[in-house]
Amino acid sequence: MVLQVKNLNKSFRHPWNLSQISVLKDVSFSIESRSIVGFLGGNGAGKTTTIKCLLGLLKYQSGQLKIFDQPHLSKSVKRDIGYLPERPYFYSYLTGEEFLTFYGQLSGLSASEVSQRIDELLELVGLTHAKKRFLKQYSKGMLQRIGMAQALIHRPRLLILDEPLSGLDPDGRRQLVSIIQNTYDQQKTSIFFSSHLLDDIDRLCQDLVVIKSGKVEFCGAKSSFVDQGDATFTIKFTAGSNLQTSSVSSVEELQKTIDRLRSDGNDILAVNREVRSLDRAFKEFHGQEVQR
Repeated sequence: MVLQVKNLNKSFRHPWNLSQISVLKDVSFSIESRSIVGFLGGNGAGKTTTIKCLLGLLKYQSGQLKIFDQPHLSKSVKRDIGYLPERPYFYSYLTGEEFLTFYGQLSGLSASEVSQRIDELLELVGLTHAKKRFLKQYSKGMLQRIGMAQALIHRPRLLILDEPLSGLDPDGRRQLVSIIQNTYDQQKTSIFFSSHLLDDIDRLCQDLVVIKSGKVEFCGAKSSFVDQGDATFTIKFTAGSNLQTSSVSSVEELQKTIDRLRSDGNDILAVNREVRSLDRAFKEFHGQEVQR
């Protein structure tokens, strides 16, 4: 097991009356090794707070956390975690190469390891051509990619990303999605990332953790989440010489409709089940629109 969270609670004091505002409410979930898990929820749901508690950046009131089945954030655990925050800070006066050298040295890599790793990562994120360029000259997408390289410099076993695709144009999102997928495929890294961009989570993730108002409402396979609720079926049939279609929203209604059509002398040509998107499943699950 890569990550285990049990009954995590976190509150903040109201800035005016100092009352306690509960942000995380008995948050519990787990992540298996060798998986890409999407942390899904609207703005203010508690995603970033949860991640900061996992990384020791915020103190939580109660709960239990284990990473790699070890006590929370022991020295050995920290060596195996990579992290890219939602709003990373970049030293604008450094070049891309200097930036990665700095973080490689902080991670305890030798000079030869840092040099080799920088070449590998710059190629992975498509920034070999910009290694000598100052970060202040990087675009938003380039900064996100160099940030990803920083998070991977020490070959972490667990990569935690907080809204890594936010604010990128479509081309930048495609590039970063490719990098995340490549990291999972080639480096055997488990990845846990938050986002409200459902298309990208749908493309990358096998499993989901869904949080709303500080409570985890779902944890499991994406396919199970998408398949919740009633299915929609489309029946194609001929009525005389005319091709017609009919839609129904349950298996029971499907059987009744097929029986009725056949008894009326119609020929059933095809029955198709509509594949629900993650976007639609999320909206139905929460009964609300998701901010994009």
